[in-house]
Amino acid sequence: MKNFLRTILLLWLIPFSTLIVKSQDFEDVYRMLQESKILNDHFYGFSLYDLNANKFVLDVNGNKHFTPASNTKMYTTYAALELLGDSIPGLEYAERGDSLLIWGTGDPTFLHNRLDTRVVYNFLKRTNKTIYVVSGTMKNKFYAHGWAMEDFEAYYQPEISTFPIYGNVVTFRQRGYNHLNTSPGIFQKDLDFLPEPKTGDFELSRSFRSNVFWMSKRPVPNDYVNEVPFIYSDSLFVKLLSDTLGKKVNLLTYKKPNDTKILYSGETKNLIREMMLPSDNFIAEQFLMMCSWKQYGQFDTYLVRDWMKNKVYKFFSNEVAIFDGSGLSSYNKVTPQNNVDLLVLLKNKIPDERVRFRLFPAGGVDGTLKRTYSKDQGEPFVFAKTGTITSVYNQSGYLVTRSGRRLAFSFMNNNYIDDRASEIRKEMAKIITYIRQTY
Repeated sequence: MKNFLRTILLLWLIPFSTLIVKSQDFEDVYRMLQESKILNDHFYGFSLYDLNANKFVLDVNGNKHFTPASNTKMYTTYAALELLGDSIPGLEYAERGDSLLIWGTGDPTFLHNRLDTRVVYNFLKRTNKTIYVVSGTMKNKFYAHGWAMEDFEAYYQPEISTFPIYGNVVTFRQRGYNHLNTSPGIFQKDLDFLPEPKTGDFELSRSFRSNVFWMSKRPVPNDYVNEVPFIYSDSLFVKLLSDTLGKKVNLLTYKKPNDTKILYSGETKNLIREMMLPSDNFIAEQFLMMCSWKQYGQFDTYLVRDWMKNKVYKFFSNEVAIFDGSGLSSYNKVTPQNNVDLLVLLKNKIPDERVRFRLFPAGGVDGTLKRTYSKDQGEPFVFAKTGTITSVYNQSGYLVTRSGRRLAFSFMNNNYIDDRASEIRKEMAKIITYIRQTY
């Protein structure tokens, strides 16, 4: 209740008007937007907000709804900061005699090839007790509403689960002319050649209904690496964990006692950065799982979305419709003003801009904006989240001008022919850079 009241007090700073704003001192930027042939051949919106004056200074189509794509991860970031606290829960466990009972918390880092801190692994490896994995129940589905089923074997769409392992993907690496190694190695026996030789480029695929993988009878490209999601199950998890630990692990149905303990695996802000910079969909979805586990003691991400709707979105400039944590869902719809509302909330949540900016890709430095901007006067000036799917390219974040003004912005583009994405991105960068250098 205390946090809720604090949020209410902070939210009064957010403007609720849906009127078009054209501040006199940004008249030239407005003209650039209106005269841009690149922007005006599709649907775009731009909202610019002065964080010091607490007001919109420029707004074009800011109250119109767009598909946000990975701009959705900003909303997931806020939920994680509010509901998880400072640390990532890596494991829930209880000891009973010579037995160790463990429950998943939704932590996506366990045995992940980039993110694993080894805290949970070392704990399980060193125990001399018999390990029992207690099955977790997930009320939401392994795919969120609006996800594309045909992307089932795409690296960016692993299944959501209660106790992720290896990022819920199989990693394939080139080892020789026509050979791939799998990680985890247990999947090596499930890799075979396609029944008939194929012409063209090398291909790797997975069966829709089972964890069977095929590679074409073509030379494997040098340094080839690919991640393919596997079909998750509790029994597969136990099999993978047993193989990794080198000791027997058992599956158990057991009512959770009241004296369980929590083993924390890392810092929340560090994992948010790992999500935001490369725009990792899997981490985003598992953040919602962890928030649900922490807030409600169950895996039901719909409850987290309801919490955001009732405690946060109801105070935003326009209605918010978000159905997942990553932005893969085509059902998601927000306005540029909504994105600015969220950026103001994040500013209030993390007043230290050095800490806050670190959660976003920095233009010309890292993440998805590394090649979009160049540094100005030797420093990055844009710290923003991108959002990219077919016919969608967005940027929302913070902009620091040469004079020291702190601005929040949301620049959204929808419904263009997809091969125009590059020129749209360049046009946006030109306008944002102009604001940096002029104001």
